[in-house]
Amino acid sequence: MKLTIRWDSRDLVVLRGDEEVDRIAAIDIQRVILVCSGGDTPADLDFALIETPDEHVLLPAASGIAGRLYFDRQPYWTERACIYWVTGKHAALPRHIGHRIWPLRRNCPPYLRLPTRELASLIEQWQIVGPQTWEQRKWARAVSKRHLAAQARSLAPSLS
Repeated sequence: MKLTIRWDSRDLVVLRGDEEVDRIAAIDIQRVILVCSGGDTPADLDFALIETPDEHVLLPAASGIAGRLYFDRQPYWTERACIYWVTGKHAALPRHIGHRIWPLRRNCPPYLRLPTRELASLIEQWQIVGPQTWEQRKWARAVSKRHLAAQARSLAPSLS
């Protein structure tokens, strides 16, 4: 049965069908790491990793985490400044997590709660960017592209 995420007051609720399987208090969320392949849109999301004081919670993209976690509460997350980004190829997971259910797709872990110590050393190696909201990230990329285009134009005469 499909896993979904929704807000219930100040808690993030994990559901399997209509059955509640987990509840994460938003106040306990220290950092949300969005792992994306190829781009920075919700469609590019591989999975989200939520860090709490004692655990890491892995949520697959198919759960709707991008929309329900972020877009339903944009002002809240903007104020908290705890949304971070990493490219999928830089977000290695232990083999028993990353390949257990999804052997043909890298970095598509199932929903899991893990003790912080199990992933902390791996996460330290990830090339994490942020904090940035989706809007801030989109604008930073646009500015970067404009900067690169301007730089290329300024170099073009010297190359001829």
